[in-house]
This record gives sequence, C-alpha cells and structure tokens, in this order.
Amino acid sequence: MKVVICGAGQVGYGIAEKLASEQNDVSVIDTSPMLVNNIRDTLDVRGFVGHGAHPDVLAQAGASDADMIIAVTLYDEVNMVACQVAHSLFNVPTKVARVRAQSYLESHYRDLFSRENMPIDVIISPEIEVGEMVLRRLSLPGAMETVRFADDNVVVVGIDCHADCPVIDTPLRQLTDLFPDLKSVVVGVWRDGRIFVPHSSDMMREGDLVYVCSKRDQVRRTLGIFGHEEPEANRVIIAGGGNIGAYVARRLEGREVRTKVKIIEQSRDRAMSIADELRRTVVLHGSALDQVLLQEADVQDADMMVALTNEDEVNILSCVMAKKLGCERNLTLLNNSSYPAFAHALGIDTFVNPRQVTISKILQHVRRGRIRSVHSLQNGAAEIIEAEALETSPLVGAPLREVELSEGIRIGAIFRNGEVITPSGEDKIRANDRVVIFALAERVRQVEQMFRVSLEFF
Repeated sequence: MKVVICGAGQVGYGIAEKLASEQNDVSVIDTSPMLVNNIRDTLDVRGFVGHGAHPDVLAQAGASDADMIIAVTLYDEVNMVACQVAHSLFNVPTKVARVRAQSYLESHYRDLFSRENMPIDVIISPEIEVGEMVLRRLSLPGAMETVRFADDNVVVVGIDCHADCPVIDTPLRQLTDLFPDLKSVVVGVWRDGRIFVPHSSDMMREGDLVYVCSKRDQVRRTLGIFGHEEPEANRVIIAGGGNIGAYVARRLEGREVRTKVKIIEQSRDRAMSIADELRRTVVLHGSALDQVLLQEADVQDADMMVALTNEDEVNILSCVMAKKLGCERNLTLLNNSSYPAFAHALGIDTFVNPRQVTISKILQHVRRGRIRSVHSLQNGAAEIIEAEALETSPLVGAPLREVELSEGIRIGAIFRNGEVITPSGEDKIRANDRVVIFALAERVRQVEQMFRVSLEFF
C-alpha cells in the first residue's frame, strides 16, 4: 500500500513507524525540516519539506498513485484542504483527516464532509476518542485499559496483577475449571517488557498486565476474580478544562445524575467559558498543583483524580498530590511515550496515551480485509482486531481445534446474530460472524489475510 502522511509530529511519526514496519510505501510531508530529517533518519520512509495541502508538494510525495492520504497536521484546515486536493487533483481513494475543532463535527453540519462537498472518508477527532477512553476507565476503574468491540457487546480489559491477586500462580486451564460459566478469555500478557499469547499451562505472575476478552456483562465479575472490585467513580475531579476535560464533564453530566464533577482550570477565561456551558459541574480557577485549591475541591473525598492538561508533568504531579491528600485513584493523560514506563513507580494508577488512541483509530482504516475495528497495545507490540468472516475465510466451517492458528494469535470472542460466543475447541466460525482476535504485531498481516476476499470467490 502506498500512503502519504501529512504531519510528522507525534501522531504522524507513530503512523509512519507502524506502516513502514509492515513494508508499506510511506511518504511524509511536514513544514519543519527538523521533523522531516528526523523521520528520514529513523524510519524507512521518504520525507518532504513543504505544505501538506499544496498540490506540488503532494505530487512530489507521490499522491498521484497513492492508495491513501492521512492528514494529521496541527491545523484542521490544512488537513481538510489536503484531503480535498488529494481527491480533486490526484483521485486518492481513501482520505483520512484529523479534525480537532468540535464546531466542524456538530450534527447539523454533517453534510460538510460528504463526497459532494468536502470528500473526506474518515474524520478522526482525538478529543472525542480520548474522552471516550477516559469515560470507559471511569466506569471500570479496576481496569488499566478498556476497549469495546462488536457494538459494545465484547469488552477487552487490561488487568494489573497485584501481589494480592487471587489467581496468581494459577494455570489458565485451572481457571476454566474453577469458573466454567465465565464468558472471558485471557488473550495476552505483558510481562517484563514483552507481550505474548499464553498457553493453557501458563500462570499469571505478580506485575503482569493481563488482557482479557469478555462478554460485556461479565467484565465486573472478571475484574473481581483478578482482585479488582473498585466501585465506579462517582466523585471526580478533572484537572484541565480544555476540549477533552470539558467533553468528559459534559458526558458525565448527561450520563449519571449521582456523579459529582469538579474541574480545575488554569485559564480564567476558559474557566468562565466552561462554567457557563456546564450545568452541574463546579469549575474552579487555578492551578491543579495548588494544594490549597485541591483541598478546596475536596480531593480527600474524591474517588478519582483525572488529569487532562496539555502538560504531562502537571498531569503526573497533580495526580500524585491528589493521592497523597487522600484521593482514592488517579488517571492521567500522557503524551510523552517515555513516561508510561515509569507511571506506576511515580504513583499513577492508570493513564491514557492520546497518540496510541488516535493511531488505533486510523489503523482500523489502513488494515486490509473486512476489518471493523482495531486497537493497538503497548506501542504497537500487539493489536486487538475485530473482523468479519467471509465464506472464503480459512477460519470458516471447521471446529476451532482443527484450525491452524499461528503462535501469537488468539481468538477472544465470536459475535453472531447479537449473541457473544466464548470460543471453545468445538465451536465453528460461520460466514458473517464478527471475530475479536488478539495478534502480536508480526502476526497482524496473517490476520488480514484470513479476512480478505479470495479471488476464487468471484
């Protein structure tokens, strides 16, 4: 696949890194010579210094025979015009744009991005994607990661195994014997800096991050089995009233009457603006690093401190301070890719990486075959993929025990006619089933092949 990426910042770099590692032909455009030189020096991609919406620059980057353009510069208007030029002049088949300003995304303007007006196939809104991820973490505070598939009927959660985890040193096959009616499957384990698909004889260890694929109504029970019975957060303090913070507060106001939300915002003008907009949220003007202000916000009684400012250091320190002052748990936004490795040591319970969330959303449209959803794990070391099985798929028809899956691939759930099936060796995948699969990075291409239309089908 030939892909042109406009923007060599954190997201653009991450997408280029992922696509280049899979032997795609990638060109990256950015106005910053420093960023372009960096991406040329570190990745197997072509870099071009210039404006991503200019026809001559797009032509140099190979837009005339590109399969896809992904516009993720810092400016919405540049991203939108780049897609328009790619369509009008170069007839690029698939156009993806990152759009931050919520005004463009309001429902009564939905025709703006139609093929007749501004032909953008996929709109990525980082604020909404990250906001939804934060909301899922708030509803399941015992999970380190929460991703939903199959119309929200299947949930994949990342669960930390603490020293008091009841199932440590228990073989996976024994878990099946202990909880025969549990509709959950352990699909992956992150341990000592590497991720792998466990065998039935493998045991969980202290410090493991375990990825479990579960039927939605079994998630809380699954978390309880792993020793996480934290209640849903009803008293929430949000540090940062930017787009993400305000989005989370609005959604919490509309979702739960009993949830009490307070926002701490550094900018006085922004604080006044969101105070006028929000109905039940208390907005405090000041720094999230001000201990007196945190106490004024009743941090000692809060269930969760959520730090969503633009500065990682402020997010980390405000979460640490809140916990020291009595807050039950914390969640922080971390943009710097080097910080997550130290998050636990710094006192962070859980974090959200906006770059990874955005890249996951884009990969969903890059993957070949009948791929419906993708979520990247551990900086691309593995992926959770939801795909639709076709009649020609090698998975269809035979009992799963007879299907030869490569090491590094695990089927977590089958979604058929509105029902979730927890796979066993006797189950058979049928055409049109939606399958949720865990795959290591080096096995993703094989998963794509399983769900592509075979030429013999025509």
